[in-house]
Amino acid sequence: MNHKQLKEKALKRKGVFEEYTSLEPEFTLLREMLLARKKTGLSQAAIAERMGTKPPAITRLESSLSGGKHSPSLSTIKKYAKAIGYHLEVHLVQNQ
Repeated sequence: MNHKQLKEKALKRKGVFEEYTSLEPEFTLLREMLLARKKTGLSQAAIAERMGTKPPAITRLESSLSGGKHSPSLSTIKKYAKAIGYHLEVHLVQNQ
């Protein structure tokens, strides 16, 4: 069974599907952060230096969004964005 098949099978379970969809904002933010970092060509070490921290902190920041165990502060995400030459925008969207 490959990853795609395993994911499809797992998402058929109601509890798994609900938890997975509840993490969509974090997954979206992580994808955007990683894409922006890739576009800049900066390494985690370079970002850490610009933020005044150490590379493992950037690794933890990026991985925390995929694990859902820790929510970084908006201040930290703003610093990350500034370090890569971006800015953070936050929007509230009404439920349908």
